[in-house]
Amino acid sequence: MFTREQLAGVGVALVIYPVTLLRTALGAMERVLSAIRTEGTQQGAVGEMLTRARLYELVDYEGYNGFDSGVFNFQVPGLDTASSPGRTDAG
Repeated sequence: MFTREQLAGVGVALVIYPVTLLRTALGAMERVLSAIRTEGTQQGAVGEMLTRARLYELVDYEGYNGFDSGVFNFQVPGLDTASSPGRTDAG
């Protein structure tokens, strides 16, 4: 394993750690799954979890939701949505 300084010394300008992040996440998943198996709940791991607020901040949920609404909330001209399959309301 090389340090950032060693890599910078040979001209590397950007370092990413995809496998390190994956293995870290998998280790956390294994610990939580083990706790669920032995304790029957994830309650003991809640303090180690990323909060929903932080998750939404990291993924810019509000910005994505705005984009998603623009993509999926549209009308197809000439399509009668009241008679669409699966529609259960009258209107």
